[in-house]
Amino acid sequence: MRVYKSIILRYNNRMAKRQKEGRRLKLDPYFAIIPYIMVTRNDAQNHIETSFETANAEAMIRELRHEGYDSIGMLHIILAAYVRTVSQRPAVNRFIRGQKIYARNGISVNLAVKKKMSLDSPDTTIKMHFKPTDTIFDVYRVVNEALAPVYQADTNVDKTAALINYIPGLIKKGVIALLKCLDYFGLLPRALTEVSPFHGSLFITNMASLNIPPIMHHLYNFGNVPLFIAFGAKRGDLFLDEDGTVRKRRVIDLVLNMDERICDGYNYASAMKMLKKYLTNPEELREPPKEVVIDK
Repeated sequence: MRVYKSIILRYNNRMAKRQKEGRRLKLDPYFAIIPYIMVTRNDAQNHIETSFETANAEAMIRELRHEGYDSIGMLHIILAAYVRTVSQRPAVNRFIRGQKIYARNGISVNLAVKKKMSLDSPDTTIKMHFKPTDTIFDVYRVVNEALAPVYQADTNVDKTAALINYIPGLIKKGVIALLKCLDYFGLLPRALTEVSPFHGSLFITNMASLNIPPIMHHLYNFGNVPLFIAFGAKRGDLFLDEDGTVRKRRVIDLVLNMDERICDGYNYASAMKMLKKYLTNPEELREPPKEVVIDK
């Protein structure tokens, strides 16, 4: 038994050193066993639909554009609110690999992008890296730097997909199976996880650019993205004030799909309330957080 424990300990230590995306968490037995029961993300996905009033966010966007941030929009506000939420509720930034739960190092976000607004234009994805201390200004810079080359040339995602697509069908199936096996053990090359839209903290899609409501998008079983956010176009809504007055307001709908295995409902609920608070009153996003909470 001691020899067995020693082998397992050495194996876990080696895997921890190879695991660059995060560090293994020691959680209570209940949470430790859940990934063995709900093996895939499709087994474990929950979703919630919510909305937020856009008046303060729109006012902030107008102010920032006047200050010289010409292309700032609602996408930047939503991403900055998410980054700030993770800085205070890091449990929603965990991921599962090999039926083990990890705390992610850093915040990485995948964004679906259509190169041109036409039926035959190809889609691609970009990956953006943020720090928990980032402000709306940092988010603006990172997003715009990531978007700039997309409309001019193929991205690394496009090049990697094209390379894999050259492989004959039957062999391609075997290659994908090998990649999934390597990913399970945390042995997938960093170069691949860096371009992979299936690895990261969040996948976000902007349905407002298509002028339609948000969809409920499934989570991917390959990779480790635990959260998918879709947001739609602004719409009018009627709201009843406490004094009984009915007023019209502009709102944006959000649909969030979550991997329930990474943390409990209390953590998720607290994070969702915090996200909505920053979206409704985003002025706080101008400054870094007073403190950053470390996941334990």
